[in-house]
Amino acid sequence: MLRKTDVEPRPDGNNDDEGTPVSVKIRERLTAARKRFNANDNIAEFIEPGELESLLDEVEVKMKGVLESLVIDLENDHNTGNTARRVAKMYLNEVFKGRYVAPPSLTEFPNAEHLNELMIVGPITVRSACSHHFCPIIGKLWIGIMPNEHTNVIGLSKYARLAEWVMGRPQIQEEAVVQLADLIQEKTQPDGLALVMEAEHFCMAWRGVKEMDSKMINSVMRGVFLKDPSLRREFLSLLPRRS
Repeated sequence: MLRKTDVEPRPDGNNDDEGTPVSVKIRERLTAARKRFNANDNIAEFIEPGELESLLDEVEVKMKGVLESLVIDLENDHNTGNTARRVAKMYLNEVFKGRYVAPPSLTEFPNAEHLNELMIVGPITVRSACSHHFCPIIGKLWIGIMPNEHTNVIGLSKYARLAEWVMGRPQIQEEAVVQLADLIQEKTQPDGLALVMEAEHFCMAWRGVKEMDSKMINSVMRGVFLKDPSLRREFLSLLPRRS
């Protein structure tokens, strides 16, 4: 598979890409490597040093175009004069940061004491945005781990870091929880893994049906949590009563 540094020369022999938008350069690398770049994918591997700053400038310019198409007077409205820049920074450096930065570094420890009892981490606050309308998703996450003697032990705060990295992209909740489960499974290799997420979706509260009290709850069960109903019940019974 092609890597970001394996992009073939242009057919015309002209490899001077000065003036080419940085988004086009990144997209060309992804396409050449046959790498998917959906809204909830991480593409940090294909971004060169300094390009995020250029991408920020590019997004600002295009966001100005969006605001102008919404017939907002950017020249005379004191509230929106710098909105395009603020929105660009918000998307790239904050709410969608999980697309553009490498995963958080994790310190892993061997399971020296051969721990094999249920461990639950949570509630972890999760913040994301739905990939349909870019409206906020705000909720809580609980993670259950059933370790074995070969399981890698990671610090409790690292579960929150991994969740933040995965959720910091345009997502739908069902896919986000599976993505996070896959990542934790890969990092820790437990006998069992369980995730439960409960979140409010502002695409329902702010628009559409405008239902203010509706929440979505979904779960992922792996390994012994899937096979052993009593363990699954124990995990769910130990979760704090959700409002």
